[in-house]
Amino acid sequence: MAFLIKSMVGSQMKSFGFGDSGEEKKETGDASDPAAAQGMTREEYEEYQRQLVEEKMERDAKFVQRKAERATVRVHLREKYRLPQSEKDDNQIQMAGDDIDLPEDLQKMVVADQDEEEEKGSILGQIQNIPNMDMDQIKEKASATFTEIKQAAEEKCNVM
Repeated sequence: MAFLIKSMVGSQMKSFGFGDSGEEKKETGDASDPAAAQGMTREEYEEYQRQLVEEKMERDAKFVQRKAERATVRVHLREKYRLPQSEKDDNQIQMAGDDIDLPEDLQKMVVADQDEEEEKGSILGQIQNIPNMDMDQIKEKASATFTEIKQAAEEKCNVM
């Protein structure tokens, strides 16, 4: 019923200039051409869409790279503290491929940790870890003992 009234009255109103035929044309134009909706030509719109896709791919690649770097750091820490390995970290590293490089700050930290571990592994490093141990005092006692032994040997030996 509404359709019948609209068609009868609408056609008479259009003749007076009150019709909404311009709005109907805009609606059909918007639905069929998204470039026109953005106020661009078709070529500009296609170029814009291509740039958006490229930027998204670059962001995704950087994101995967950073996730792999973090996973690498976690793997190093797990090895250092002898914790169980995570399969998730291994998968993230494999997804990034062979392009995984730790940032310079993290590389310096890893090298410093390795140097520290090597020092702790030596005999002097183990002695220094003993609580209430003064290395300077031990060195002085050792040199004093060596000097005493040398003097005692000189007194007893006729050749020296």
